[in-house]
Amino acid sequence: MEHFDRKKHWETIYQTKELIEVSWYEPTPETSLDFIKQCNLPTTAKIIDIGGGDSFLVDHLLEKGYEDISVLDISEAAIERAKKRLGTRAKNVTWIVADATKFQPSEQYDFWHDRAAFHFLTDEQDISNYIKTAQQHIKPTGVLVIGTFSEQGPTKCSGIEIKQYSENSMTERLKSVFEKIKCITLDHKTPFDTIQNFVFCSFKKIAVV
Repeated sequence: MEHFDRKKHWETIYQTKELIEVSWYEPTPETSLDFIKQCNLPTTAKIIDIGGGDSFLVDHLLEKGYEDISVLDISEAAIERAKKRLGTRAKNVTWIVADATKFQPSEQYDFWHDRAAFHFLTDEQDISNYIKTAQQHIKPTGVLVIGTFSEQGPTKCSGIEIKQYSENSMTERLKSVFEKIKCITLDHKTPFDTIQNFVFCSFKKIAVV
């Protein structure tokens, strides 16, 4: 089987498509912001957005006064687009170009956010690597929030297969190291007037005895 070059794929996407030409475009990420609000995070909290690309979450976090934001994406083109949009504010963000399954953080985070990156991991080793990294680099009191396509959502995105999740299957996959706080399902309306059903779940780390 031919090796799939994940980085090349996403560099091409971000080099050839405009912001409103991708299905995940969301000018105000209300669901993500709601989860952050529910955590009562201080503005000094360390927040990382996994697969953040050129999403608008970072803009809203900066506007709310958050001071320690990291954005990770496999695509350098996506990161550069976000930097250009933010202008001088970009210097207040830590930008990380890396594959989330190979990411080796140098710090621990209070809030680990992932909207629509995790479901692109279909290889069991990649999924395990991701979960292990999250478990090791989220603070004991930290929160993990993952949003993926639900079992009623698409089976492919940007031309590649994804892995659907339900509240039960996501909770089951993470149960060895994370305990569910809450899950919701929602419909995301794309720029093309199609509907994608998502499941968003928040988790806390299981205390090591």
